[in-house]
Amino acid sequence: MRTFSSDIAFTTAVKTIQTAKGSRAGYARMEQGGSWETTVTPQLESFLLELDMFYLGTSNAEGQPYIQYRGGTAGFLKKVDDRTLGFADFGGNRQYITLGNLSENPKAFIFLMDYARSRRIKLWGKARVVDDDPSLLEHLRDPSYPGKVERAILFEIEAWDVNCPQHIHKRFSQTQVAPVIEALQTRIAELEAQLSARDLHQ
Repeated sequence: MRTFSSDIAFTTAVKTIQTAKGSRAGYARMEQGGSWETTVTPQLESFLLELDMFYLGTSNAEGQPYIQYRGGTAGFLKKVDDRTLGFADFGGNRQYITLGNLSENPKAFIFLMDYARSRRIKLWGKARVVDDDPSLLEHLRDPSYPGKVERAILFEIEAWDVNCPQHIHKRFSQTQVAPVIEALQTRIAELEAQLSARDLHQ
């Protein structure tokens, strides 16, 4: 039984090391002040709406971890209810490692990264596969993606935390960069046209 939601990550071993390294007092104050969030707050939902990728961590019965990249249209990881996130699962390389892991160990982890704004959120919880709920599959489906939804994966949140932005190198997606490049190309074309017109009048 956990006393604080952050105990999902701050185990006895972790707290022992925090004490030895001098950070336990600060985290103890955080725990007493409310610990980590356990529901989908407006802050988290807003963060999700802007993201077009995340990392999903699972492990098998032996504890062997596996990280999978998930990508889609911005906002494809959706709120299902106040404690649950979900996303549509499409056909891929047919290794089914994530599905196999979840069949024997529901514990999962989601790592949300916003490289452009140097923001990240960590979510601990449990995940499960849903194959036979047409309304859920329709809710999670991306209308702009032609692939067939094979199943849904639901993630039940147990705790989440906004991580420190330190050391995050900024990276920008093609969607973010394209308007900037287009504006520069338009400006270059305008300047070239002005130079051409000037040459004609000389």
